[in-house]
Order: sequence, then C-alpha cells, then structure tokens
Amino acid sequence: MPPPDDELREHVRGSAWLLRALAVVRDSGLPDAWIGAGTLRDLVWGERYGAGFHPAAVRDVDVVFFGPADLSRDRDHRSTMDLAAAWAEPPWEARNQAAVHTWYAAKFGGPPVEPFHGIPDAVASWPEFATAVAVRLDVDDRIAVCAPYGLSDLLDGVWRRNPARVTPERSRERLARHRPAERWPGVRVR
Repeated sequence: MPPPDDELREHVRGSAWLLRALAVVRDSGLPDAWIGAGTLRDLVWGERYGAGFHPAAVRDVDVVFFGPADLSRDRDHRSTMDLAAAWAEPPWEARNQAAVHTWYAAKFGGPPVEPFHGIPDAVASWPEFATAVAVRLDVDDRIAVCAPYGLSDLLDGVWRRNPARVTPERSRERLARHRPAERWPGVRVR
C-alpha cells in the first residue's frame, strides 16, 4: 500500500478535471495558492465510498492563498473572478488566508481570531480533520500535499470535528447540511 500522501496524489492524478483546476490555480499568479477542503473530500470519498467523483456536484472549489500585502475582501472577489475568467466551469471561491482574522468573527461569531502565519496554519483550522487538507501543483507538475493532521480521516472515511475552531453546534449544522452517510455509504461519523 502506498504512503498516504502518494495515495492522495493518485486520486488527484486520476481526475483530469481537478488537475486542470490545479493548473489554473498554479498559473493564476496567486501567492502560495492551493485547492482544498470539500473538493478533495468529494474526490476521495466519492471514489472510495460513493458512486464516483462528479465535478458537476462540487459546491465550490476552495482556493486558498496567502497574500499579506492586500487584506481587502475585494482581493478575494477579484481573485475568484480571475480564476473564473481562466476557466468558467468550476464554482471557484478564492480566500486570502492572510486576511481571515479581519472578517472571521463577524461572519461566524465568537471572539476575534489570530492572524495565520501561512497556509499550513490556515488549513489546520478547517472544520473537519478530513477536510483539513490542501493540494497544489508546482511548476514541474508535481502535487504537493498540505495535511497538518495527516490523511487518515480523509482516506479512511471518517467525519470528525476539528475542535481548533468549530464548535459542536456548528459541526452538527455542517453534518446535517453535508449528509455524509447518504452521499458516501461507509463513511463513519465520530
């Protein structure tokens, strides 16, 4: 059995759609840009626990980048529009992780959050351990993996709340919205 990073890379390489999305992100000029979260969960769980990966069912392609020079919300909007101009099909959603601390509490409630120091710091705050994963394509078409908590939950089909920033109540809301047991038989909720 291949190491977990290689197993994820095999899933990514098996999707021409995701490889194209990764190339668009890489070529966009966004600083330290990655695709992560639900897109990777949908790919892996669709192939391993569901009826396959269907790009048309992807709700949004979470593109995260780290650009501390411009923390404006307009930067996110412009970045999303630039990606859509390069390839209109995916439902892009670009977010500058260097700016999350400027809007997170207003959007999700709770106390202010500390600024992130980079993409790994940001990815470590994502809602479930299985979605706290991102990938990018480098200039030599190699796939880099960012998985601060490892890949066990993603590859083993485990929906588990990441307590770093998600309350149990918010986690239950996400669970009800995503309905993993219906979408991916075999996925376990812990």
